Amino acid sequence: MTDYSLGLYMWTGWAVQFSLFCWGIAALFKWVFYQPSRWRMDWQIWRKRGMPTWFVRMWRADRSSPALQERSVLLTGCGFSVDPSVYLAFRRMAIAAAVIVTAAGLGIHVIWGGVGAWWKPVMFAASFGCLAYFDRAILRHSRKYRVEKIRRELIAVSSQLLYYTNSRLHLHGKLMKCLPLTRTLRGDLGYLLNEWYHDPDGALQRFKERLGTDEAYGFAECLRSLRLHESDEIYHLLRELVQEYKAKLELARESRKESASYVLFVLAGIPILYTFQIFLHPWVQEAARLFASLNS
Repeated sequence: MTDYSLGLYMWTGWAVQFSLFCWGIAALFKWVFYQPSRWRMDWQIWRKRGMPTWFVRMWRADRSSPALQERSVLLTGCGFSVDPSVYLAFRRMAIAAAVIVTAAGLGIHVIWGGVGAWWKPVMFAASFGCLAYFDRAILRHSRKYRVEKIRRELIAVSSQLLYYTNSRLHLHGKLMKCLPLTRTLRGDLGYLLNEWYHDPDGALQRFKERLGTDEAYGFAECLRSLRLHESDEIYHLLRELVQEYKAKLELARESRKESASYVLFVLAGIPILYTFQIFLHPWVQEAARLFASLNS
């Protein structure tokens, strides 16, 4: 068996083990924090018990710290409906477990020496701990990517609403016609339309909270104004919002181009560095030895 086959077999085994580990952890959490209803008529209904307060307090995640507030904003911006205190508690638990397992692996290596079968869980724990430690950067990147997708879809929806400026169609009907233009917003916009005739203000408020972005707040306020009174001023404000979203998208595109050009500039300097090291550096050393021999 070649080295490629061995590597492929090893990484496949690691992927299967990681999937089984995640499935086991999810099943354990579901067994601990969820219980079925005791009535036979509600067999398929699971009742949420909630996270124990002692678990959150043990990891000091029950206080309104800056880390907790930042995780709340990031999780909401990423579209995750997770309690930030629970997330922060599990993050700290994962980092502590990774540190303990890694320290135990290093201790085994120092005492007995060599590399055995224990190094795989140690490497897995160290990698998982690094992911948990740098979760802020991952969440920020995910939130930024989702915000850009929301901006594009809000531009499409707002442009379609501007197309129906002089239409006699109700705002709910206009939004229904805008629903096929969305992908990321389709679920949240569908909830908004389903709750529209029950409580429009509450539906718009929940729509803003589910998206958790500044663009969603501005768009929801425009929808609230259009629901109360459709006028040219509000459509003009909606048109300004569209221009603002387009400007932000253009700025983000220019920023990505600048970052890509910087990376390409660095990559282009690598061959030049190797050229100097391979071809010019020996001649420089030979000239230095020649001048040293002449001076001596």
